[in-house]
Amino acid sequence: MAVTASPPSVTQDLLNSLPKTLKLKTKQQELLLRITTLGLIYILAFITRLFSVLRYESMIHEFDPYFNYRTTLYLTEHGFSEFWNWFDSDSWYPLGRIVGGTLYPGLMLTAAGLYKILHFLRFAVHIREVCVLTAPFFASNTTIVAYFFGKEIWDSGAGIVAAALIAICPGYISRSVAGSYDNEGVAIFALLLTFYLFVKAVNTGSLSWALASAFGYFYMVSAWGGYVFIINLVPLYVLVLLVTGRYSLRLYVAYNCMYVLGMLLAMQIRFVGFQHVQSGEHMASMGVFFLLQVFFFLDWVKHLLGDVKLFQAFLRITVTSAVGVGAVALGVGMASGYISPWTGRFYSLLDPTYAKDHIPIIASVSEHQPTAWSSFMFDFHILLFLFPAGLYFCFKRLTDATIFIVMYGLTSMYFAGVMVRLILVATPAVCLISAIAVSATVKNLTRVVRAKVQPVQGGSGKGTGASKGSSKGVIDNSQPFQKNGAMMLLFGAFYLLSRYAIHCTWVTSEAYSSPSIVLAARGAHGQRVIFDDYREAYFWLRQNTPPDAKVMSWWDYGYQITAMGNRTVIVDNNTWNNTHIATVGRAMSSYEDEAYDIMKSLDVDYVLVVFGGVTGYSSDDINK
Repeated sequence: MAVTASPPSVTQDLLNSLPKTLKLKTKQQELLLRITTLGLIYILAFITRLFSVLRYESMIHEFDPYFNYRTTLYLTEHGFSEFWNWFDSDSWYPLGRIVGGTLYPGLMLTAAGLYKILHFLRFAVHIREVCVLTAPFFASNTTIVAYFFGKEIWDSGAGIVAAALIAICPGYISRSVAGSYDNEGVAIFALLLTFYLFVKAVNTGSLSWALASAFGYFYMVSAWGGYVFIINLVPLYVLVLLVTGRYSLRLYVAYNCMYVLGMLLAMQIRFVGFQHVQSGEHMASMGVFFLLQVFFFLDWVKHLLGDVKLFQAFLRITVTSAVGVGAVALGVGMASGYISPWTGRFYSLLDPTYAKDHIPIIASVSEHQPTAWSSFMFDFHILLFLFPAGLYFCFKRLTDATIFIVMYGLTSMYFAGVMVRLILVATPAVCLISAIAVSATVKNLTRVVRAKVQPVQGGSGKGTGASKGSSKGVIDNSQPFQKNGAMMLLFGAFYLLSRYAIHCTWVTSEAYSSPSIVLAARGAHGQRVIFDDYREAYFWLRQNTPPDAKVMSWWDYGYQITAMGNRTVIVDNNTWNNTHIATVGRAMSSYEDEAYDIMKSLDVDYVLVVFGGVTGYSSDDINK
């Protein structure tokens, strides 16, 4: 009786073919590793900003974010049209505030858009939860932009390192932790995205990248007043390229598209309006725009004439005429008042003593103080030492892209030294330039470690044949020492980066994850004590005062009173009317009978005073 052999198992065939199927080529392995690493960095950037949620609860931090939350809530409940035309009678009583024309709406529209998307996907979340997590979400997105920016400037290795550095850098985390619902939470993403798209447009000369950079600039303008840094740095960069003889049609296309379309889009923001053509802070970009047209015209005439002497004569006449017309137009514009002068904050960046002498209310804000060296070390750690090394590598390989990042790094570090708040603007540049230093150093050291031991080639050609033959087999004894030294330097670099990660985690946990509205301290026996007095006071106002009650406090607490206490305030953090603030300050510093008369004239019903004498709270109203 014949026995037929059973067919091989299908499962066994699949198992046997699986290794061949999963076997990837070298480039595919690199791509998979790169995507995996970026995914882990993306997750790390998000979860490292959740310390405050885990330690306390999901809440809005600081002061300004409460106004942003209140306006976002109004936007989601009443729609864009009502939000855009909202007159807020609960602020700056009895003057009120036109909200739609006095804010940058990018943050609110972004959070409201995310809220609508989540509800469309059937996620039942409150708008407050979206506001709390908006900054960590955009911090994760910033790491992706940092990767592509680093890749565009240097290589993919620098991009990966830049993404990892900016994901946990304290200088950025300070403004992007969960609950920090402020403009900077999305603005740094928009800033870096605009710079990346513009550099990409300059490198490629592509019209599509230039248009994309204009839309990125529009989002930045809608999100934060720091867009002024972009509209001054980019023309300065273009001017440097023109002076150094790097003019190209790629640069012409990139800047013209970004400036013209970006300016037209930015004018749609009511708070900005016609400042692009009327403000002194924006005149540099306009001047460089016209200068670029002159360069293009002269380049065309040079090819048209063909005669060097004739072109030089034409050049002298054209440049003299252009400078004269520009100077006259600028003088007439400033004399007639059409072009407004620089603002106080802009002057204070160029002259650190200006605000102290002329605008004390700007100098009184802690964020506007000059930066101490300890703050640089606290926020940058080893990046402070990698930054000069990265500049060295950039100067060693000068391109249009590296010139831009060098200018971004140097200008932002200067401004960070003038005003502590602007460390945030310098952080992306410091991370990118430091990543270039790490990538270039590791690549050079790895090349030394992987190098094969080479025999020394023949001697000087003199002497006996035996000596010639023996010299060919001699091994270069210095190479093992070079390899050992390179390996030690590699281990040292990885050790420093690990210390950077530990420092960033500690700073995030201990310094930048404490909401100012809830205070934590240690008791006499070491136990943790939570002071929730602010929220309890606002809850008392909401529950025990009439809905139309007017509350007077120092301007620091205005946004929190209107958002949490739901009561009308005399002044708030917008600080647009110095006379109103001075009146409140006079009332709070006067004797009782005089202060009572001032408060009656302001129609005040309740006064909120913060006193920290019992608990040792140093930021009370006595120290204002």
